[in-house]
Amino acid sequence: MGMNIAIDGPAGAGKSTIAKQIAKKLGYIYVDTGAMYRAMALHLLRGKILPSETDKIDEKCREADISIGYENGEQIVYLNGENVNSLIRTEEVGNMASASSPNPNVRRKLVELQQKLAADKDVVMDGRDIGTCVLPNAKIKVYLTADSRVRAERRYKELTEKGVSCDLDEIEKDIINRDHQDMTREISPLKQAEDAVLIDSSHMTVEEAVDAVVALLH
Repeated sequence: MGMNIAIDGPAGAGKSTIAKQIAKKLGYIYVDTGAMYRAMALHLLRGKILPSETDKIDEKCREADISIGYENGEQIVYLNGENVNSLIRTEEVGNMASASSPNPNVRRKLVELQQKLAADKDVVMDGRDIGTCVLPNAKIKVYLTADSRVRAERRYKELTEKGVSCDLDEIEKDIINRDHQDMTREISPLKQAEDAVLIDSSHMTVEEAVDAVVALLH
């Protein structure tokens, strides 16, 4: 089994940024679970399946083989052996991913593929239920969080830098609502695994948070 690092936590805690940096530092594969759901959505769209056609989704998702690899330092998402990087970032694929990801069979299939990837390689994976459901035997589990105001400020900065006008209080309200939804959802709710190390990144730089996780390896 590969050396696996599982990072869970609420929206805006910096999970993806930190997970990518850890993977780069250690030479591990960063498993972008969101990209895998998008590849599945592309597979379903190619089969001309509508989000409402649950039975067809169940059948079609069994045919998908989705994995992640690297070519010249770039992460590549493969759908049945084809590099689909340039095809999975469209709005149509994003909408289909949102519609199909709650489907239990889509989820089951992707978790199986993610576990297969982690069984063969050293990976860093982030999400809401990686340490509790996807990689329950991960060598290192981290629950990365930050104060809701700090997370809202980070998001506000990100949006205003892109020229998007937004309201800080509204962003924080959305984050608190999202936390509640994630923590109370029926399938795989967000929670800290019993053996996960809690890291609060409210007053940490990205580098400090990366170092805190890497230190757990030693």
